[in-house]
Amino acid sequence: MTTFTELGIAPDIVEALAGKGISDAFPIQEQTIPLALTGQDIIGQAKTGTGKTFGFGLPLIQRLGDDPEPGVKALVVVPTRELCVQVTEDLELATSNRPTKIVSIYGGKAYEGQIEQLKAGAQIVVGTPGRLLDLASQRLLSLKNVTEMVLDEADKMLDLGFLADIEKLFAQTPPTRHTMLFSATMPGPIVALARRFMSRPIHIRANDPDEGLTQANIKHLIYRAHSLDKDEVISRILQADGRGKTVIFTRTKRAAAKLVEELNDRGFNAAAVHGDLNQDQRERAMAAFKAGKKDVLIATDVAARGIDVDDVTHVINHTIPDDEKTYLHRAGRTGRAGKTGIAVTFVDWDDLHKWALINRALEFGQPEPTETYSSSPHLYTDLDIPEGTKGRLKPAAPTAAPSRSSTAGRRENGGRTDASGERGSRSRRRTRSGRPVGEGAATDDTAASDSATQEKEPGAGTHDGKGKEHHDGNAAPRRRRRRRGGRSGGSAAGAPSTAPTA
Repeated sequence: MTTFTELGIAPDIVEALAGKGISDAFPIQEQTIPLALTGQDIIGQAKTGTGKTFGFGLPLIQRLGDDPEPGVKALVVVPTRELCVQVTEDLELATSNRPTKIVSIYGGKAYEGQIEQLKAGAQIVVGTPGRLLDLASQRLLSLKNVTEMVLDEADKMLDLGFLADIEKLFAQTPPTRHTMLFSATMPGPIVALARRFMSRPIHIRANDPDEGLTQANIKHLIYRAHSLDKDEVISRILQADGRGKTVIFTRTKRAAAKLVEELNDRGFNAAAVHGDLNQDQRERAMAAFKAGKKDVLIATDVAARGIDVDDVTHVINHTIPDDEKTYLHRAGRTGRAGKTGIAVTFVDWDDLHKWALINRALEFGQPEPTETYSSSPHLYTDLDIPEGTKGRLKPAAPTAAPSRSSTAGRRENGGRTDASGERGSRSRRRTRSGRPVGEGAATDDTAASDSATQEKEPGAGTHDGKGKEHHDGNAAPRRRRRRRGGRSGGSAAGAPSTAPTA
């Protein structure tokens, strides 16, 4: 393996990466870094998860210098908010020993913080096309001094309809800039874009050798599952031996929301990332997953673009993706950085035609998915699930019965406690007519006997058993309940209510 030092990366950057255990370069980095350091325009063809962020990020940072002047000098354009956050985190790691400042510019977050960082002199901007153009149109973002520009996941930009926005951004930067474009595939419009805005780019292709390795590292399991049994199957898979962080893909936002609720109810530590959540919620869920506070992440495809986590052991397709490209993208969340992974896909009866197309395109050689239920023996052997596993984690131990001392303490205090040990709020059970339970021609004796079980608070009054309540001199009189007829709740029918004595 080649080290970053051998590729010409500065010692302070190498030291920052080494602090996170990153020392050896991936193939795409070995090919791009030396060329990019010289200012050569590059088209890098590599799929997500091959290490391309450092492939363009390290040369970009180094070319800006040890202590760049304030103001935007580098622009990295990405298709989604999640990828924007991920790329920013990687660049912040690499610049942790430098004064270089980085700002994320994307929608779903307040403008103010982003504008403040720009005014504070951030030199590197990582952003999505819409918000970048928005701030540029308000003259809050100037790209006239950009010397480094990167277009990441260009094919995804095309899919999302951002190509016109990309051209507008290119037009606002100097033609002499250094440009790098990365894309998993190279459709015609992307090739045309590169020819128009890049200067004699060198095409680096890191797909073929790496893709074969990645496929070999991932075990693919294709099951025909019943929709009503999927949650149970997933819950058993989540208890497989060696199961680490797991990503579950759903087709819809509603399915993601429903599944996260179901799994949490079954005792698993799950979070969700989908379009119905606001940006802060999505970022918190992703951060919790990366930090290991949540070990199951449920995501829709668009939201999953920022899932760049090396220790994902399992990917589960709750519903089959629409095509082979999406399948590869989903499965590529596991088996990263040379590690092994497992990809499980559920195929509904109505989606068998989709699997036929994916199977043919990716040459899996499995035209018929294996019919699978939560009780199927092969499910346990395929995934190393312990025998006897059920789809619910063991419930927490029941709350122990109160000890005699604690019971006596409550009696001594005359108070009620709830399951957490906190004293509950005072409430008197009432019948449908609104009167206290057991009230006939009720008197304050009923209220007195009920309140005798309540905890006495400082300044609370006591009853004398004759319907009168005595307070000490510092106590405020207790508010009296009234019946629907306007009479005091503690007086008998036709009897005058008793007022507290001073």
